[in-house]
Amino acid sequence: MWATDYLVKFPDKIEVVARIRAHSRTYLAQQQRDEAYRVLHEMQLELEKKNGELQRLSCLDGLTGIGNRRRFDEYLEGEWLRAARDGRALSLIMIDIDHFKAYNDNYGHQGGDECLRKVALTLDAGLKRPADVAARYGGEEFAIVMPDTDLEGAASIAEQLRASVDMLCLPHALSKTSDHVTVSLGVASAIPGDGRDPASLIKMADAALYEAKESGRNRAHTAAPVPAPAPVPNSRET
Repeated sequence: MWATDYLVKFPDKIEVVARIRAHSRTYLAQQQRDEAYRVLHEMQLELEKKNGELQRLSCLDGLTGIGNRRRFDEYLEGEWLRAARDGRALSLIMIDIDHFKAYNDNYGHQGGDECLRKVALTLDAGLKRPADVAARYGGEEFAIVMPDTDLEGAASIAEQLRASVDMLCLPHALSKTSDHVTVSLGVASAIPGDGRDPASLIKMADAALYEAKESGRNRAHTAAPVPAPAPVPNSRET
């Protein structure tokens, strides 16, 4: 019957009042304890929410709103390990805004910041898969990590991204390449193994980006394919 106490026969008034007061104090203490637990739980949820938001913000570039260098480094490292475990290709596109120093000199730093934002959002919007991550690598340079993507697929995406930036038609009066903002892209792909590390993929994409600039800019250059790592021999085979 949910009773907390009982009396065999009716006692005197002092005992009745004492029991009522004791049970009342116990009930109020339980109410206060439950309220304290409720408040504590809400505070924990709010703290987890704020920590999650801080973690998210710590991985975003403050100017462009896409991933920052920290996000790029962590994501590339994680996907490199995943690709090595699964034996699948991992691709990287390095992107540089052509003649950006001249753009800044002509349109000012505010104009340069706006250019960076528009290019970054265009690159990010051009990615169709949630696994593909765009980040600001530094200055006017961007990077895109594409898990489970071979060189041909990455090259196709790179050309689409180049065309998307080209279609923005952002005026660039001092560009030696075009009358509007363009980008150069370097594409590389590898299946991790044979002692290679993420830095080797960055180096290949950087070299391809350099070739794109040297050959006229406003284009995507593809690095030479990397041979797949040799299979690890089975120790039981003779």
